Amino acid sequence: MSYIVVDVESDNQSPATGSMVCFGAVLVSDTSKTFYGKTKPVMDDWNPEALAISGFSRKEHEQFDEPKEVMQKFAEWVENVSDGKPIFISDNPAFDWQWINYYFHKYLGRNPFGFSARRIGDLYCGLVKDASKNYEWKKKYRKTTHDHNPVNDAKGNAEALIAMQKLKLKIRF
Repeated sequence: MSYIVVDVESDNQSPATGSMVCFGAVLVSDTSKTFYGKTKPVMDDWNPEALAISGFSRKEHEQFDEPKEVMQKFAEWVENVSDGKPIFISDNPAFDWQWINYYFHKYLGRNPFGFSARRIGDLYCGLVKDASKNYEWKKKYRKTTHDHNPVNDAKGNAEALIAMQKLKLKIRF
């Protein structure tokens, strides 16, 4: 199994209401292996406040690559860096997963991650045996600053997972 941390920035709340702007992925077993994709809008609707989080303007977003090309390159990257089944893991798979899964199926007809994802906060809550500690791991174990660059955000999340493994979380990268 290969754990791959993914982080997504978008211009709205879901693929039903907007477009993915960019995303980053980091292989947890070797955080130097990263992927960064930027996709042009696929919908006319968008939320300026949501887009602002990415740091890009609508005009810049419109100049990004075709989603099909980006998702094909991402699928190839996932398959090349994976040692066995790739496992999608993120800070918030309810958000990140929906975008990646939708784009993979829309543009490639398949998702190399399969049909499920893992949530870092839940792993941490189990490790410390306290469901109220849902966000504590972010402040304690991330080294890379959370700045909404999706590669940096994914890298910080991977660093936290590595720290959790050292704290006896039974997870193999």
